Amino acid sequence: MPDRGPSFTVSIAETEAELRAAQALRYDVFVRELGGGGALVDHDAGLERDAFDPFFDHMIVRDDRSGAVVGVYRLLRGDQAEAAGQFYSEDEYDLSRLRASGRRLLELGRSCLHPDYRGGAAMYHLWTGLAAYVETHGIEILFGVASFHGTDPARLAEPLSLLHHNHLAPPDLRVRALDGQYQDMNLIPKDRLDRKAAMVAMPALIKAYLRLGGTVGEGAYVDHAFNTTDVCLVMDTARMNDRQKRIYTGQSTGQTARKPAGVRAG
Repeated sequence: MPDRGPSFTVSIAETEAELRAAQALRYDVFVRELGGGGALVDHDAGLERDAFDPFFDHMIVRDDRSGAVVGVYRLLRGDQAEAAGQFYSEDEYDLSRLRASGRRLLELGRSCLHPDYRGGAAMYHLWTGLAAYVETHGIEILFGVASFHGTDPARLAEPLSLLHHNHLAPPDLRVRALDGQYQDMNLIPKDRLDRKAAMVAMPALIKAYLRLGGTVGEGAYVDHAFNTTDVCLVMDTARMNDRQKRIYTGQSTGQTARKPAGVRAG
């Protein structure tokens, strides 16, 4: 029989060992690969962690053949943010418009895949797991920071300008980067923008959100500790068209999202 490749299981981390496996993958990607850091990063144990980890749900994707965690997503609902004292993104963005919307919010973060699994089925399983989580918890607005590697805005002028001109969030959901590290994204006039070059320079995760109807807040945030330039992505599930909803739930491929094991209601 031909080798059909790995199969995957999506779940919410429920044990300390599962959380450490997620943090180890994050260390490999965000610290070793991208040069990030942080006060609570454990270099000896190879774990990328922070003070928010205890409050988040940690979605993990395992390769069923090896049992290895090959993908992670960190998820924070509004009720969990209350327990934490804030959303993680509030260190970078003014989220008052999202909070004032009165709608059910979910913050996404620390999304990453093992290098050997990028561009394949693991990302699909991460997306469908997220779609099931959103349905389970009645989430209406998804948001979170997504990163460009590096802190030099001049090198990111094309993609940042494209986001500013074509993908700004509607005014009622338009969060704004905080003044301390605020970076204007309107760096190249719209009529001089090279859209092809901008899309080539756009990280795959951001492009995926844009295909689903995602938008961005006003301004980027330069995060020197993580060696990134961040934008805040905002996705209103009510504004997704039918095609985008099919992509998001996996129905365009004849598959449907299934509830990940360990997802808790409420």
